[in-house]
Amino acid sequence: MKALWTFITHDWYFFVPLFLMSLTGLTLVIWRLLLNINGNTNMSEFLPEFQKKLESEGVEGALRYCRKRTDIIPRRLYVAGLETSKQGLAAVRRAMANVIELEILPDLNFLLPTILAIAKIATMVGLLATVISMIGTFNEISQAQGGGVGQQASGIGLALFGTAFGLVTAIPLVFTHVLFKAWVAQFEVRMKSAAQKLILLLQAKPQGKKGPTSSKEGLL
Repeated sequence: MKALWTFITHDWYFFVPLFLMSLTGLTLVIWRLLLNINGNTNMSEFLPEFQKKLESEGVEGALRYCRKRTDIIPRRLYVAGLETSKQGLAAVRRAMANVIELEILPDLNFLLPTILAIAKIATMVGLLATVISMIGTFNEISQAQGGGVGQQASGIGLALFGTAFGLVTAIPLVFTHVLFKAWVAQFEVRMKSAAQKLILLLQAKPQGKKGPTSSKEGLL
């Protein structure tokens, strides 16, 4: 603990950036985690209610229901599909594919490049701190006389705190970055599956009875 405190007070110009990067990285991870939780959809609960709205109130009722939601699949994916449903199923497919590729996936990757950048920079700053400290320590060892060598050896141990702190910051951030990327890939599959379910529901939706005009045409 004494060596750590010495590193904090003596090499504060390395400790402060490493500490700030660690704090920033933790904040971004929590932020991204909350965004993922808020955007997630329980499809087993949502689909029956959505199907009921679609059958009883039609596309407009289902569209209103989806717009009231805050999660990603109803609010953004299904809304994009339903808004173009009058143009045919091909238009619905294109609209949902476009919104996945151009809007939802970029938002799901929001903060991930920054998290990875902080992890890499923290590692490099930690290594830089170690290298600079050890260069100074070895220079002092070369000039030391008598019992000074033991003191310089402790300086080498102190220098390693830079690398240790950088790795402590980087390893969890890299790990969470990998987990978030895996979550994005899995969520993309879920969105495509949900889009296909919407297509099937629209195909199965009754078109309604023909109006009086059709009856007159049948008599002619």
